Amino acid sequence: MTGSPLESVLRRDRWTIGGAIGIIVALAWSYVLWLANDMDMGGMDMTGFRMIPAGIGIMLPASEPWHAIEFAYVFLMWTVMMVGMMAPSAAPMILMYARVGRQGRAQGKPFAATGWFAAGYLLAWSGFSLAATMLQWAIERAALLDSRMVLDSNLVGGVVLIAAGAYQWTPLKDVCLAQCQSPFLFLMRHGGFRNDVHGCLLLGLRHGGYCVGCCWVLMALLFVVGVMNVLWIALLTLLVLLEKVTPTGRWIARVAGVACVVAGAWLLMSSPQS
Repeated sequence: MTGSPLESVLRRDRWTIGGAIGIIVALAWSYVLWLANDMDMGGMDMTGFRMIPAGIGIMLPASEPWHAIEFAYVFLMWTVMMVGMMAPSAAPMILMYARVGRQGRAQGKPFAATGWFAAGYLLAWSGFSLAATMLQWAIERAALLDSRMVLDSNLVGGVVLIAAGAYQWTPLKDVCLAQCQSPFLFLMRHGGFRNDVHGCLLLGLRHGGYCVGCCWVLMALLFVVGVMNVLWIALLTLLVLLEKVTPTGRWIARVAGVACVVAGAWLLMSSPQS
């Protein structure tokens, strides 16, 4: 006997949620590519100017203070970029929540909608995006960021790379990565699934917090290689994914850490300030 239409849809929750995640990631990457193309400006000399990542070719004198609209555009850039980079690695956790939520509904014990958990997760990365925006403003005010949003100092870039590489070997990185690698264990350690919206949102926020703790330093590397460098955005996205979903993720993180330290040492040695 065929089940109800609702039951039929619920059985396809992995395809439904997975498709939604895929569409969100595709839209986020489309926006990032649009901004990167706008920032390129065909090799035009941008000395003395800075680009606003709005996708419509807005330039301002480098000496002019930031306006509220520029802060909003930069915050939007970071937020959308984090969605595109982090959603793929969060997909296993979100899909598991959706599957167990369907089972709970079938047993008459429904959990809060999966979307609330995902919203909590993205809220954590929105907080990181706000911090990144403020950091970018401070770096730009210190005249350490060029028109393409790259650190204009090998000395500072080398220090950032070495610090990032060292962090990859710290106990805090281990703790946060372990929480991200094992979705089911994370849930068991934090009280399991929630049947209320508030609890579900906080659970997603907590999971996102561990994810930020695991990956924030990798995102800081964008200031070294270029905030709008699409190739490096893609490589960092792949690195985060491999760290979280492969059995050797911990060693991948450590190897990446060694590579960062070596690259940082090379930058320091090539820095005129040295």
